[in-house]
Amino acid sequence: MCSGTVGIMSDTGDSWYVALLGLAESFRQANNIKECVRCLTAVFSFSPPPVIVARTHLQLGNILHTKTNNQDLAKQHLSQAWYISQPLQGIDEVKFEAASLLAKTHDQTGDQAGGRDILISAIELSQSNEYWHCRLTFQLASLHSAVLDYNSAHTVLQTGADYAFLHQAYYTRSLFVLSKTMLFLCERRFQEANPLLQQISPDIENWVVSYQHQGQAVAAQQKEYLQMFYLVLQVCYYLMVGQVKSVKAVLKQLQQSIQTITAPDWPVDADLSRSREADQFIWMPREHLCVLVYLVTVMHSMQAGFMEKAERYTDKAIVQISKLKAHTDSPILSTFHVMLVEHMIQCRLVMGNKTKAISELGILTKLLSSNSLLLTHHRAQLHTLLGLYAMSMNCMEAAESQLNAALRTSKERELWTFANLNLAIVYLRQRRDSDFMALLDRISPDQLPSSSHCMKAAAYYIHGLQAFFSSQYGESKRYLRETLKMANAEDLNRLTSCSLVLLGHIFLSLGNAKESMNMVTPAMQLASKIPDVHVQLWASAILKDLYRMQGDPVREQEGQAMHSNYSQTLLKDHFAATQLQEHQLINWTDGNFPQF
Repeated sequence: MCSGTVGIMSDTGDSWYVALLGLAESFRQANNIKECVRCLTAVFSFSPPPVIVARTHLQLGNILHTKTNNQDLAKQHLSQAWYISQPLQGIDEVKFEAASLLAKTHDQTGDQAGGRDILISAIELSQSNEYWHCRLTFQLASLHSAVLDYNSAHTVLQTGADYAFLHQAYYTRSLFVLSKTMLFLCERRFQEANPLLQQISPDIENWVVSYQHQGQAVAAQQKEYLQMFYLVLQVCYYLMVGQVKSVKAVLKQLQQSIQTITAPDWPVDADLSRSREADQFIWMPREHLCVLVYLVTVMHSMQAGFMEKAERYTDKAIVQISKLKAHTDSPILSTFHVMLVEHMIQCRLVMGNKTKAISELGILTKLLSSNSLLLTHHRAQLHTLLGLYAMSMNCMEAAESQLNAALRTSKERELWTFANLNLAIVYLRQRRDSDFMALLDRISPDQLPSSSHCMKAAAYYIHGLQAFFSSQYGESKRYLRETLKMANAEDLNRLTSCSLVLLGHIFLSLGNAKESMNMVTPAMQLASKIPDVHVQLWASAILKDLYRMQGDPVREQEGQAMHSNYSQTLLKDHFAATQLQEHQLINWTDGNFPQF
């Protein structure tokens, strides 16, 4: 904590200062924060020069900020450090670290405007210090984007990119450009994100050749980190637009990249400090990147309909998060954990494991209740998942209530669409035709307020389902063929299996046993591969009837046994889920979570 200062002061013979610093450091290492703070506070009683006063205020502010809940006192010390150090020369490290930490404390206590003003002042003062100027610029952009002021964030990032280019910090310039691209994706401004990705791709590809003057090892390390950032953005883009098949090659490349940077012979992140001062940044530590790659793999498996693969990678990711959290408490890891649990709950519901789903919904509420910021950002997703669980339990009133709560609390266009599509299914299952018709504009495939291929295919399926319930079989087949065309184009296995089994049901209703069998057989095979136990149950019921129509009593009996087995498994699980205390969550829409 204090080694640099100890050397400076011992030359001047100020042994009291060295002694207090050494004592403070030993208390800090023993996690005796109270005594550490007492030692540092004692420095002021010697009336030291302003440089030491500023540095000591920073040390106190830093310890109080990171090791205690006394953020007001931390803020006071950091304010003093920032105020005293501004006119002083030669202590940039103190000056700008104080500004950075002070802005963080303002942000964490809800005063984003105060944090912004400090950062703007510090950025103006840091023009001649490349490292701190870039670091503070990233921090200001992050603060703007956290409060959804994307226009200001874009302006700040562009200013940073221009500054980095002028100072020949080309690696950091690329980080600024990729950060701008990430913001465009957050805003779903794909037309602006794609040109930036295309523009930077050849730069990254030729990085080692272009910048080998920095040293082959540093250039190779920079290239790999930029490539990881770039590939993550590409994967996220494809998943956001529901192109599950198109993303496969990029996802494979990303998985190969993470293997490269987690290999034992790969240089540690700290080795980037051998590059020029303004280029000493990484987007994310490699341990966090590892978790992120697991997460996007889970997201892809979920959309493609490979539930067991999604489960496997979720387990790996959560083990990795637990290991990392034992050493450091990082907000991004908590976000990754929440997103993994959200995807896991959806997998459990598809696989017919409602008991595990509601248990994990309980875990999710614990994760969210311990962090108000996470709860704010993920509340609508929680309502949506509770709605899906209630649907699977046939609790339609609770499902409707949860999905409406999701619509009220979400600002995400994609989540609105997803919630409305599921609300439409609730209305269809309750034969509430007028309510379904009132939703029509929001779930029509041609007017869908979503850019996702997957959502549009789902909208066609729901229209097919509605036509089927109305016995408009010709109309239903037309919608379902659209779903199949879109689902096959992007390997959307769940939608394919659902559409095939519904088409099988339609042909059965029309007395066309041969066509029905042609639909239900591949539906059953695909549902077993996912596995989607509800489609398996539905398909087995149709197969049983088809074998009876064909006069095949042996196969009819096999079909009956299969149907009975699926039915019994689901009924047992249904009963077990109702017995869990977490089941009462379906009735929660506001206020504190129920205790369980």
